[in-house]
Amino acid sequence: VATGGEDGTVKMWNSHSGFCYVTLPKSHTAAVTAVEFANSTVVLSASLDGTVRAHDLHRYRNFKTYTSDIPCQFISMAVDKSGEVVCAGSAEPFRVCVWSVQTGKLTDVLTGHVGPVSALEFHPVRGTLASASWDGTVKVWDLYKSNSVPETFENSADVVCLAFRPDGNEICTGTIRGLLRFWNVEDGNLICEIDGQKDIKGGRKFNDRMTSDNNSSSRYFTSIAYSADGTCLLAGGNSKYVCIYEISQQILLKKFQVSFNRSLDGVLDELNSKNLADGGAVDDEHDSADENDFSSHLPGAQRADDGSRKSRVEVLTMQVAFSPTGREWSTVSTEGLHVYSLDDDMIFDPLALTEAVTPAAVQTNLREGKYGMALLMSLHLNEFALVKAVIEDTPYESIGLVVKSIGRQHLGQLTQFLSKCMEDSPHVEYYLHWCLELLQTHGVYMEKNRGKYLRSFRALFRVVQSRYADLKTICDDNKYSLQFLESQANLLLGE
Repeated sequence: VATGGEDGTVKMWNSHSGFCYVTLPKSHTAAVTAVEFANSTVVLSASLDGTVRAHDLHRYRNFKTYTSDIPCQFISMAVDKSGEVVCAGSAEPFRVCVWSVQTGKLTDVLTGHVGPVSALEFHPVRGTLASASWDGTVKVWDLYKSNSVPETFENSADVVCLAFRPDGNEICTGTIRGLLRFWNVEDGNLICEIDGQKDIKGGRKFNDRMTSDNNSSSRYFTSIAYSADGTCLLAGGNSKYVCIYEISQQILLKKFQVSFNRSLDGVLDELNSKNLADGGAVDDEHDSADENDFSSHLPGAQRADDGSRKSRVEVLTMQVAFSPTGREWSTVSTEGLHVYSLDDDMIFDPLALTEAVTPAAVQTNLREGKYGMALLMSLHLNEFALVKAVIEDTPYESIGLVVKSIGRQHLGQLTQFLSKCMEDSPHVEYYLHWCLELLQTHGVYMEKNRGKYLRSFRALFRVVQSRYADLKTICDDNKYSLQFLESQANLLLGE
């Protein structure tokens, strides 16, 4: 995980341990506003200092800097899927700069917005770019067609965030009125709306002149992200809550509170009445009344006033993101980086369960050599320990027949279990044979329905890549050791 801070630094985090393992050398002279991966070895960062910088994750250094032809402050950034094109939107002038990642040249400047460009995102499949602005519009640009007119989606208020669905057929926009609007990318029609003002409503801040129920200044989302399968939307904003919505039913699934730290502004729903006076709140710690700032933030702004002599840290979420597998999501708040994971051990989700499907019946089928039936029963029970026992008890030569007996409704489930079992198992070749037989038997169907199996594919790919990296390190060490022993033996024979 990569994060950028207001001190101009970029940090890399290990999502498993939760530790920051490197802070890249400081190259920005102002706050970092956006961070994106171009590929597994290059991370890009945009800043208010008017530069976009590329960092090498092998040598941990800044190897390329992208600048505009005129001074500006970049507040948003996007990188295409190939990692060849990087775009950044500025606060003023209101435009989008396009660079080639390899050459570093400014290839194009997109103009047309009449407000700060608050968000950018590339289409997951095509080469089109969507830009959101405070002028209330979202424009879709075709970067590979010269003089093309962008398609415009009109909104009723300033747009502060946007996101494409993973299949690219839908785009979601968030406005300062707390509305999440879903558009059809092909025809530009509005599909549905979700009003999230009551869901994102946070606590009462110290300088608020009204209660949190009547204050609408921070009731909007500043960052949104689709889940891997495109059915859910993760949304966070200037409050203590992060919300997950189910899009088709337009309902709130769950609301997470990112902080319970009462020293932060906006955590408490109600302030202590003894600290309230006719002119506003009374600060016991700072009794200089002439320094109190009761001015509100600009709509869509994510930072406080840099010129203030003092400020109270308020709880808010700057960015949210799902993992490629859809099993974890993370958010950056004033407390730090939060990573939430789906706990599979707490979920019991049986499929077509009958009285005859029991753990004892699974063991009986295993003893009788009916491995296909045992695997189907264990998948119906959906218990990881049981499925793992059946998979590892299946003989190597019977794997192909067992995979052929698995129905299409269990393919995604079996792929998820294989990736989880392989993660810490020493039987790498055995599980690779399972994966090979699964792809050879059902690969054509899974490819045609890739959207349904995208999450399980990504989980399996991540585990296989991780095990490959582990084995490559061991094999390289053995190779170098053998070469050293061989060279020493040749030296002794030569003497």
